[in-house]
Amino acid sequence: MPTLNPLADRHCQPLECQAAMATAEIDLHLEQAPGWALVEGAVQKRYDFADYHRTLAFVNALAFIAHTEDHHPDLLVSYGRCTVRFNTHSVGGISINDFICAAKVDALVSPVT
Repeated sequence: MPTLNPLADRHCQPLECQAAMATAEIDLHLEQAPGWALVEGAVQKRYDFADYHRTLAFVNALAFIAHTEDHHPDLLVSYGRCTVRFNTHSVGGISINDFICAAKVDALVSPVT
């Protein structure tokens, strides 16, 4: 079944020796990524959950995505929330891989229709 964001259907690619996204390109992608924001050199979003169990279930599912895509976020995990931050060290900034993974993470919590 296709996802709401077509980036979620793509996969991360190696980006060594490529440039980071320009601010205008980042802004265009952020318009298509509700809740995500550029914060201190990373794209970031906070997810809220009813309890610790649901938070950790989300973190475990996210960890599987990160492992599969070989693109790993910084996480801040608390009782009922998880803040996710993506950037691409190999390009020294934000890349398409960050938005691909952001879309995949959003798909974890999207309502099923």
